[in-house]
Amino acid sequence: MIKFDVITIFPEIFKSYIGESLIARAQAKKFIKINLRDLRKWTTDRHKTVDERPFGGGLGMVLKVEPIYKAVQKLRYRGKSEPSKKAKVILFTPRGRKFDQKLAYKLSKLDQIIFICGRYEGVDERVAQKIADMEISIGDYDLMGGELPAMVAIETISRLIPGVLGKPQLLKERISKLGGFLEYAQYTRPEVFCPTPGVGRKTPGVKAKYWRVPKVLLSGDHKKIDIWKKLHGKVIE
Repeated sequence: MIKFDVITIFPEIFKSYIGESLIARAQAKKFIKINLRDLRKWTTDRHKTVDERPFGGGLGMVLKVEPIYKAVQKLRYRGKSEPSKKAKVILFTPRGRKFDQKLAYKLSKLDQIIFICGRYEGVDERVAQKIADMEISIGDYDLMGGELPAMVAIETISRLIPGVLGKPQLLKERISKLGGFLEYAQYTRPEVFCPTPGVGRKTPGVKAKYWRVPKVLLSGDHKKIDIWKKLHGKVIE
């Protein structure tokens, strides 16, 4: 089981997401565990202050290093003298390493991942330099916080854990021998779909359109189907 500890000042954002669909089932079956950690729990003042104005001036507020440090220490050590070697602390930032399938595979082998979700103008740089093991970005754009990236990472990593998608062979089928994740075109019933029903009768001379499933997928020849999938797919690394 992999444990996700999400440090955020808006834990309610995650409630509906983690309580639905395959993510909810994966938790129920103990493939994963998601803990929402309110950063305000590690503040010391009565106002539960988590942010301050930046030194040197600037727009907006910056999340403080102190409560984040306390939160990570508590979650990573859990009373032990040494943290687990199969645990990572990840800070979401547009400056970070681009999150991709290859990185998701590596992270799926861990026992614990602590996500730090920034907000406002950003996070004290000492968090990136001294606390986080890795900085990750899900794309070259700026968001209001790290909560959505955390959800993206949780889902991408979780679906790589055998059993989360259902039958283990479903995951094995999608893993390419090239080392990535094979994403290919898929079809289902009806075999023939007509987006212009009745055209031939109502408008003589105008042919109706028909969208058909590729014949090879109906052939029952699994070798040819596998070849077709590779030719019409893309390996996501």
